[in-house]
Amino acid sequence: QVQLVESGGGLVQAGRSLTLSCEASGRTSEVGTMGWFRQPPGKQREYVADIARGGATNTADSVKGRFTISRDNAKNTVILRMNSLKPEDTAVYYCEAQTPYLTYWGQGTQVTVSS
Repeated sequence: QVQLVESGGGLVQAGRSLTLSCEASGRTSEVGTMGWFRQPPGKQREYVADIARGGATNTADSVKGRFTISRDNAKNTVILRMNSLKPEDTAVYYCEAQTPYLTYWGQGTQVTVSS
């Protein structure tokens, strides 16, 4: 099993920045790609970004140029740096970790961007 704990969410004004962290514990040696998804109010969960164990990244077009994903394998942590936040970025942000057997999810952290 892999456990994921997110932190760093909160209320922020439009245009400001926020950094989310997700720390994995448990069978972390099995974790490959880690990523972030988000679920805006009343909408489906959507992909944000991911990063392979070797460092290759992918980012959704909606956040490209504003959000940056990184990871520290030694600390089993993935970071999402969010710049130039917009009200439409308001959502619950979920960390995800993929293993060869299962995909694990964190409990989510709320990000609210006020206009």
